[in-house]
Amino acid sequence: MQTEALIHAAILDGTKEMQPQYGRTVLIRDGKIEKIGEDGIDTTGYEVIDLRGAYLMPGMINMHVHLPATGKPQKKQRDVKKLVQTLTRFRLTTEISYKVFRPLLEMELMSGVTTIRTVGGVLNFDSRYREEIKNNTLVGPRVIASNMAVSVPGGHMAGSLAYEATSAAEAAAYADKILDSGADLLKLMITGGVMDAVRRGEPGVLRMPPEYVKAACDRAHRRGAIVAAHVESPEGVRVALENGVDTIEHGAKPDERIMQLFKEKKASVITTISPALPYALFDRSISHATEVQQYNGNIVFEGIIACAKACLEAGVPVGLGTDVGCPYITHYDMWRELYYFHKYCGVSNAFALYSATLGNAEILGLDSEIGSIEEGKMADLLVCAKNPLEDLKVLRSPEMVFAGGERIDIKALKKYPQVEAELDKFVD
Repeated sequence: MQTEALIHAAILDGTKEMQPQYGRTVLIRDGKIEKIGEDGIDTTGYEVIDLRGAYLMPGMINMHVHLPATGKPQKKQRDVKKLVQTLTRFRLTTEISYKVFRPLLEMELMSGVTTIRTVGGVLNFDSRYREEIKNNTLVGPRVIASNMAVSVPGGHMAGSLAYEATSAAEAAAYADKILDSGADLLKLMITGGVMDAVRRGEPGVLRMPPEYVKAACDRAHRRGAIVAAHVESPEGVRVALENGVDTIEHGAKPDERIMQLFKEKKASVITTISPALPYALFDRSISHATEVQQYNGNIVFEGIIACAKACLEAGVPVGLGTDVGCPYITHYDMWRELYYFHKYCGVSNAFALYSATLGNAEILGLDSEIGSIEEGKMADLLVCAKNPLEDLKVLRSPEMVFAGGERIDIKALKKYPQVEAELDKFVD
C-alpha cells in the first residue's frame, strides 16, 4: 500500500482565485489524496516528504499534443506525409518508430505535465502509450488519446497524421476506424494552416465540407466520444460549431454568430499561442518562414488571441495546449503557454494556472478526478521552489512531480539551446 505525507507545503489548489495555503500537509494513499490538513496531523505509517515551504499545485494538463514530433527547428519544411509513410511502411520500422517516440512521454511528465490530450498521431501509437502507462511499463503522463485524425485530400496533415476522407460516409467510417483503434476522442482537420496556405490573407482556408464534419461528429457522438477540430479561420470555426465540434483547437477572430454558437453548443476553445508566435514574431532569418507564411502566421496569432479573449469575456470555457510538434514547440515547455496566455490575453497568473489544471480538467470532463488538490482526487502534483502566482517562469524547473501519487525522479532534460534562446526573447 503506497502512502506518503507531504509536509510543510504551500498549497495552490487549482481554483480560479487560488491563494497559497501555508503550513499544510497532504496525505496520499494508493495514488489519491486521502487527507489535507494543517502541519502536525498524524503521519504515522506514511513516508514523510518535507517540502520545506515549497509550492504544491496540481500537475498541468496539456490539451494539444502531437506525440511523434519534438519541436526541433528545421531550416526547410519537411515532407511530413512522406516521412510518416516511410516510418510506417513495414512492421519492423513501425515498431522501431513506436519505441523511438516513447521517451517523449517521460519528457512531458518531467516538465510538470501529468495529463496530455493528443490530437493527431501516428496510427494507434497514442492509445498504445496510454495502456503502457496504465500498466506501469512506461513512465509518462495520463494520456487522452486521439490516434489518427480525419482530413481530406490536400487538407491539413492529410496522409500523415490524418486519413483522407472523400465523402461524408467515408468521414463517418474513418471516425469508426479511429475509435475502434482505441482512441478516446476524434480529431478533425477542418481548415488548412499557416504552412499550407498559398496566398496572403487566407490561412485556415476551409478544406472539409460541412457535411463531412456533421457525419463524423454524429458518428463520434453516438459512440460517446467528443470531437476536437483544427480550425484557423472564422469560416472554419462557424462550420465546426454548426456541425457538432466540441472543442475548437486554435481558433480565429469570432463574430457575433460564432459567439452565439459557442454558447448554444456548449463548446470550448483550446488556445494555442505557442505555435503561432514563432511564425508571427520571429525574424524570418530565424523562423525560415516565407513572407506569405509570416503574414498569415500573424493573422492566426492575432485570431487565436482574439478568440480566447472573446470567449473569456462571454464565459465560454478556454483551455490551454501547446501544439507540441510545431517548430520551436517542445514537450518540455507547457509553462510558456501559460505565460503567453497571461501576457497576450491579460489573465492573472492564478487564472492561467487554473486554466492549465482544473479548467482543462473541466473541459475533459475529468474534474472529479484530476485538476485540483482536493481529498479523493488523484495525486497528480507539481512542486515549485517559488510561488508561480508571482512569476510563472518558476514552472520551467519543477522541484518534484507526482503522477498518481508516485514520485517521479526528475532527470535533466535535453533541451534545444536555439529554442530556449529565441523563445526567451518573448519572456519579460
